[in-house]
Amino acid sequence: MKASLKELRDLPAPAKLNLFLHITGRRADGYHLIESVFQLIDWQDTIHLALREDGQISREDLLPSGAPLPQDDLCTRAARALQAVTGCTLGAHIQLEKRIPAQAGMGGGSSDAATCLLGLNRLWNLRQPLSKLEQIGLTLGADVPFFLRGRNAWVSGIGELIEPLPAGMLKADQHFLVIKPENGLPTPAIFGHATLKRDTPHAIILVFAENPYGFGRNDLQTVGELIEPQVKQSLALLEQQGLKPRMTGSGSAVFAPCPVGFQPDTSAIPASWQQRVCKSLEAHPLIELLANV
Repeated sequence: MKASLKELRDLPAPAKLNLFLHITGRRADGYHLIESVFQLIDWQDTIHLALREDGQISREDLLPSGAPLPQDDLCTRAARALQAVTGCTLGAHIQLEKRIPAQAGMGGGSSDAATCLLGLNRLWNLRQPLSKLEQIGLTLGADVPFFLRGRNAWVSGIGELIEPLPAGMLKADQHFLVIKPENGLPTPAIFGHATLKRDTPHAIILVFAENPYGFGRNDLQTVGELIEPQVKQSLALLEQQGLKPRMTGSGSAVFAPCPVGFQPDTSAIPASWQQRVCKSLEAHPLIELLANV
């Protein structure tokens, strides 16, 4: 992919799944301490960036569906944050092909922000190091630095401690059936719930490696089922297909590993829900761009 002085097109922003998600504690400032493995998948948004000489940041939704994206979304916030840190006087028009559902726990907004930071760093010829982009990203959302790193990773702390997984620990061609019900889950309601388990013992990466697609659990899932009945319904639909599902992140999407070539039964899925068989990614599709920052 070659960068243009005027535009960058077809920049991918992939989603992620939490193969497990444990809450190990809570800090005095209210932030929760987590341990998780983030797995990149090929369900992705696409972003196009065009240079503006007037310094303005504008955004266009190319695949509008349902409620429109807020005008001040993570893409525009990422662009303005990069301008502020670097003093850049150039602007950009951001075109977003939004496919990753919101409030799903799949990191769509954070991934969009990361792709915008990487793309604008190139479009504006800023040459900011990845460490600087990560500092900006962390002000936008805890998951943004993960997407900037571009590798499947063991994530801990409040999401800022990111350790890439050793090569070969995860399958290169693992498939997942993912269901996103119509209703989403608000993250504050999940983490603020009185019944949330916050004292799971620390995980051991070598134990995880023995069974990476069956290890642990999502500590947020029990609360998610209480808040949104469609989560429980989605889990049941996957179980009925002989799969072992769990919720991903703090959203309402659920997933289960499935064999290559698996044909899901779509007859019981409501028309307003989204269902997709996704493939694992070994690295972010923009890894070449990552290597040059």
